[in-house]
Amino acid sequence: MTLIPHVPQSEIQQRRKALLSACKANSVIIIPAASEVTRSRDTEYLFRQDSYFWYLTEFNEPDAFLVMSNAANREKNLAMFVRPKDKLAEIWDGRRLGETSAVDRFELDIAYSIDQMKEKLPEWLNEHEHLYFSLGQNERADSLVHAALSACKNSPKNAMTPPSSIFDVNEIIDAMRLIKSENELEVMQQAANISAEAHKRAMRFAQAGKFEYQLEAEILHEFAMNGARAPAYGSIVGSGNNACILHYTENSDALSENDLVLIDAGCELSGYAADITRTFPVSGRFSQAQKALYQIVLDAQLASLDVLKPGATLGEAMQAAVSTICKGLIKLGILKGELDEVIESEKWKSFFMHGIGHYLGLDVHDVGVYKKGGEDIPLGVGTVITIEPGIYISEDEDVDEQYKGIGIRIEDNIVIVENGYKNLTKNAPKTIEEIELLMSN
Repeated sequence: MTLIPHVPQSEIQQRRKALLSACKANSVIIIPAASEVTRSRDTEYLFRQDSYFWYLTEFNEPDAFLVMSNAANREKNLAMFVRPKDKLAEIWDGRRLGETSAVDRFELDIAYSIDQMKEKLPEWLNEHEHLYFSLGQNERADSLVHAALSACKNSPKNAMTPPSSIFDVNEIIDAMRLIKSENELEVMQQAANISAEAHKRAMRFAQAGKFEYQLEAEILHEFAMNGARAPAYGSIVGSGNNACILHYTENSDALSENDLVLIDAGCELSGYAADITRTFPVSGRFSQAQKALYQIVLDAQLASLDVLKPGATLGEAMQAAVSTICKGLIKLGILKGELDEVIESEKWKSFFMHGIGHYLGLDVHDVGVYKKGGEDIPLGVGTVITIEPGIYISEDEDVDEQYKGIGIRIEDNIVIVENGYKNLTKNAPKTIEEIELLMSN
């Protein structure tokens, strides 16, 4: 049996305390859960909790609200609104935790039914100077909070006093989420391990005549069999020229013997995302042209990784990748001119048009700012990023015929550590030799 790691409730309680401490005195915080999303008519997509709510609760039911206060004179400072127990609803749609169990599970001061929002939320807003809530993120939550503020403001004989200022709570939580704890990294390592095995499975399965969606099925099977029921994002399986479409998700074409396949796929485990890209030959052997381009991308990734350490920036990693890619493409005759001129003129953007990476965590493109005052934010210990250089030469580019229709990306999940970095996804083969050996077996 596969054991699915989770962040313990003790750490989640510490997150809530840290958030309360970061807010101004006499503040109330409201964090809404996600709602179910209709897929068609009376069916819903598989429920996925809001990342902010999950970060502060690990409660996976829809329509709930977390409410917290740091007011010194309150008897109760931590509450949750949840769906009430309902025997008939639970027969049809699954079990509900309910108010009583929620108090014990999350060590709350009190829990209410969501049916009590109209009555109870104004009472929680009353006599707080500040409200921390993210307006514009959740239409249903906006409506309920506005109604509560209005009820508080227009209470009979001015019996209630609403908060006089509203702050975006997500700005504080974003900074907290940027640095991962050891428990979070343990979950992310497991997600990375599962995803790496899925990529290996797809490599072994691939052959001419198979379809891109069949490779996707192999990947999803590996995810689910190891406790990751859902991918972290729509899997990209692009063969041949399809690999030059950065977010290709049709996954509908048959594989051809002489093509490369680019797979960008990662599982979601306990809310945390993995994000791996590997590119490999359908035949199991790279052609000379494929090998030449692939090695440039791999060298670019290694050059970027060499930059990474505490205090380094993604901008510096990008510069290292661009320089390496430009040198390689000039050598192959795909780019013309001197290195400095090619870099300065950004001619390389025709073949490498995206950034070097992004933050990774509860969201595949995780929260956190990249620049402040126009300057790149230094990477801190515990920050998880992707490093993913690529080269994409579509069939209509004016280059030597042997390079047309080739898209290559290599992406790993990297955590910044005290002495440099750690590659969470190193188990997924990425050198030419490793890939060819795996596929030959």
